[in-house]
Amino acid sequence: MTSRAATLCLLMSVLPVDRSAQAEGLSPDEKKLAEVVARQQPAALALLERVVNINSGTMNFAGVREVGEAFDAEFREIGFETRWIDGAPFSRAGHLVAHRAGTGRRFLLIGHLDTVFEADSPFQRFERLSETAARGPGIIDMKGGNVIIVAALKALESVGALRHADVTVVMTGDEEDMGGPPDIARRDLLDAARHADVVLAFENGSGDPARAVIARRGHTEWTLKVVAKPAHSSQIFQPETGAGAIFEIARVLTGFHERLSAEQPLTFSPGLILGGTEVTLDAPRSRGTAFGKTNVVAGDAAAIGDLRAISPEQLGAAKQAMQDVAAASLPHATSTLTFVDGYPPMAATPENQGLLALYDRVSRDLGTGPVSPTDPRQAGAADISFTARFAKMALDGIGLMGRDSHTSDETADLTTLLTQTQRTALLMLRLIHGG
Repeated sequence: MTSRAATLCLLMSVLPVDRSAQAEGLSPDEKKLAEVVARQQPAALALLERVVNINSGTMNFAGVREVGEAFDAEFREIGFETRWIDGAPFSRAGHLVAHRAGTGRRFLLIGHLDTVFEADSPFQRFERLSETAARGPGIIDMKGGNVIIVAALKALESVGALRHADVTVVMTGDEEDMGGPPDIARRDLLDAARHADVVLAFENGSGDPARAVIARRGHTEWTLKVVAKPAHSSQIFQPETGAGAIFEIARVLTGFHERLSAEQPLTFSPGLILGGTEVTLDAPRSRGTAFGKTNVVAGDAAAIGDLRAISPEQLGAAKQAMQDVAAASLPHATSTLTFVDGYPPMAATPENQGLLALYDRVSRDLGTGPVSPTDPRQAGAADISFTARFAKMALDGIGLMGRDSHTSDETADLTTLLTQTQRTALLMLRLIHGG
């Protein structure tokens, strides 16, 4: 037996049992589609192993492009026109965009090619742990989701359904460490979103196949800088001296906590703080230096952190509250607060809830159980958030499931490669047919 044949036999032997053909809620055409997905699982698993074994840490531009080339070939095989978006204008490798024109509903499917594991990471290879589990860099975040996109589209093409839909796929090359400025780094994604009726994204979400994401908090970075009157420590709190920069920055951060900590699901977190006679802050690299002595009143302080809100309205209110706190400076001190918006919020709109209801119905009809919303506090920022202001309906967190993403124990539940692909293909089929 050749090594290729042996590999195929091994893959076939560990596939989960497919019960979709017996699912009572499926029409004959839907049962056929689910069976096609099941038959294509060996190829999907082989593709997953191949792309996981290509390092594509965000700053490994060659690796990101190589993974893009692997998926480019898959899309071309089923009639998609593809193009590579050069990432030089936003200091990253670039993005893969694939499009197949058609009549009917317009879909945007979102994935990303990069991982958090750079070329110097010791975690580099796909490793089979058991019949139903495998470990590897980016296996669930989100090379597995990319494979689900490909597998679902191949199954839909095999039953002739894709000609009744217009499908665009955007796989970004910098989701884990977005280039800038954001309006350039996400321009092609935004262009695709403007023309989409349905947006589906294939992050792993909470890692639970009984959950999907209809709301994500955005991500905004903030920088707080304080300038106060330096003096000998014996003069602290005197009317002509004041309390110094460190007490002032402590006041501001405490004020943030008092004003906003009960606001749900808002979070804000200072991740770095510096204070002393002299402070040097390198915010882009999240580091800095401080010099001071025990017998001085600190003249400078700085802190950086993030802010995550569920809606533009909550974000705006939180920013204003933080600015109000910062503005009420102690005597002889001045606090300056600035914000840099990264990922926008994605609210749980009625349309998103309706799309989840359709997905839930598909899952129940397949016999794979109900699907309910993920708590937004359990889902970080993601590329789908950029589409929120354009998308008529959007759903995320429907990729390959597993655990411990962003760690050297990132592990996939391989049984969900089949079920998540079937769910996606059937959801798209029902939407194509007017569901």
